[in-house]
Amino acid sequence: MPSPDDRLTPIHAYLHQSADVLRATADACAEDIAKAVDLLVACYRGGGKVLLCGNGGSAAQCQHLAAELVNVLSRDRPRPPLAAIALTTDTSVLTAIANDFGFEQVFERQVEALGRPGDVLIAISTSGDSPNVIRAVARARAQGCRTVLLTGGAGGAALAHADVAIRVPAADPQQVQQAHSSIGHLVCGRVERELYG
Repeated sequence: MPSPDDRLTPIHAYLHQSADVLRATADACAEDIAKAVDLLVACYRGGGKVLLCGNGGSAAQCQHLAAELVNVLSRDRPRPPLAAIALTTDTSVLTAIANDFGFEQVFERQVEALGRPGDVLIAISTSGDSPNVIRAVARARAQGCRTVLLTGGAGGAALAHADVAIRVPAADPQQVQQAHSSIGHLVCGRVERELYG
């Protein structure tokens, strides 16, 4: 039960809401999460790499997931590094593209340069409507890459270009991002187990 202390009531409410979103995500997204794991495992078994893109908090999650893949999710289970690149980190590339071609192309041009058939693009967008994410996912598919979209709510326009869409059943971007973080850890852990036991 929430504490009668007014300072604690909103804390309890927020965390309970977060737990509810995760439960709903487990019910709604488990099959798509398993499909995403299968795509990444096939990618790595075929010698491919994972590219990641997103804006704001989702950009930070791209860097987080790339770090888990390149390094290791848990030091208790060491394994070889897995190739992953967050397309959100090189400020020279990002600002050059934004300056010369527009912010809508900051991920698309990197996918065009780096993506190869058999690679996987993980695109993270709470709305699924970020123009630069939509363009990146469309470009990836056109180049023979497989695409995984982490999104929320109705899924947005990027859904049309995703091979697998993991759509968190929530509208609040904060709650969607928190679920995306859990999904990212889960996917990395399952990929490690599938590849290395």
